[in-house]
Order: sequence, then C-alpha cells, then structure tokens
Amino acid sequence: MSETVINYNEGKVLLIDKPLNWTSFDVVKKLKFTLKVKKIGHAGTLDPLATGLLILCTGKMTKSIEKYQAQEKVYTGEFTLGYITPSYDLETEPELISETKHLKKEDLEAATLDFVGEINQTPPIFSAVKKDGKRAYSLAREGKEVKLNSRIVTIDEFEITSFENGKVRFKVRCSKGTYIRSLAHDFGQKLGVGAYLSALRRTKIGDFSVDDAENLNDFVKKNKVDTNDRP
Repeated sequence: MSETVINYNEGKVLLIDKPLNWTSFDVVKKLKFTLKVKKIGHAGTLDPLATGLLILCTGKMTKSIEKYQAQEKVYTGEFTLGYITPSYDLETEPELISETKHLKKEDLEAATLDFVGEINQTPPIFSAVKKDGKRAYSLAREGKEVKLNSRIVTIDEFEITSFENGKVRFKVRCSKGTYIRSLAHDFGQKLGVGAYLSALRRTKIGDFSVDDAENLNDFVKKNKVDTNDRP
C-alpha cells in the first residue's frame, strides 16, 4: 500500500517537543520550510532555554491558535536558590545573594501558598511584552531601564517535588500569561534568598501532553528534510 500523503496546507494540529536553545519561531520557520505550508503558527511561546510541548497549527487550523493559547498549562522544572539574574533565568549571569543551608523543604512548601490562586505578577524585563512599541527584551539588552505593569494570572497548583543543595524541583499548573521565570524570582524574594529559573519543561497544554509530541528532528526526518542546520 502507498504511504498516505498528509495535506498540511488543508490544516493540521502538530505537537512538537521543542528542543533546548531553539526559539518557538525557529520551530515555526523550520516546519514551514519542511512542510511547504503557506500558513503555520504556534499556540504559546516557549523561551529558548525551555523545552517541551509546542502546539503548531497549519492551514485553516491556525484559526484555533487563540483557543489553544488560552488553555491551562503545566510545567516542571528547577529553581536555583541563593542567586538572582537580570533575566530571571540563565540568559544572563547569576549573582550570588545568600546562603540557603538554613532552608528546609517545609519552608519552601509554606512559601508556595502565597502563589496559589489569582496573583499579581510582573513579567520579566527580558520578555516579549511590548513597552512603548518595542519588545521589552530589546530595550533590556540595550541597557535601557524597563518598567512593566503587573497583571493578574492564576496558579492552580504549585508543588515542590524535591529540594537539595539549593536546587528546587517543582510542578506548576497555571493560566495563560504566567511567567515561570517571574515565579522563580518572586519565590526567591519571598524566601529572602533570591532565585532564578534554571530549567523548564512544558508538559501539558489543556488536554494535550508532551508524551504525545514528536521530537523535532524525528518529525523533520520523517518528512525527508535535512535537519543539520537550524533555519
């Protein structure tokens, strides 16, 4: 039997496990070239230093992007306590703030309670939020002062899964628009020791799971396009 040809221009929903150090736009650009589609977009940005579930829509399914973007997200990852960075992650150099030996897992679990429910959260200055018509990260990288307004987000679950040597493993279930980098920073401030996001993986968007996502290279190879170079 001949292999079924998928018409991606007609409209499909793709689940991709985004690789480390790729931007979400890198993935869109690569798949646009791979699939030869006219319309393709992603439903929710992942930072380059994050991995995990990225939903992409092609053709007429791009009309569903906003619907997928609005759905609840689940993340796992790691905070590093005792340090801060301007970007709230490893895009910028960590600065030592405090020792963390006095902290116990029970202290961390108690601190999570302040971050569950509807909370005010300020996005990182190294983010894609627009300020005076420019992306905040562009202004921040130029060394300009950036002040962003806080916004209401909802965190339905904030679980500490392990804590050892200043490294906090966590699971967060949250609304659209939640910055886990800001959560890391604010959590460190609450504990009085500072913190930054040292690893992040998105595992779910609504009912979609990263367990059902395809490795990007495998997907591209299956569609017979060379994957040696990023777009």
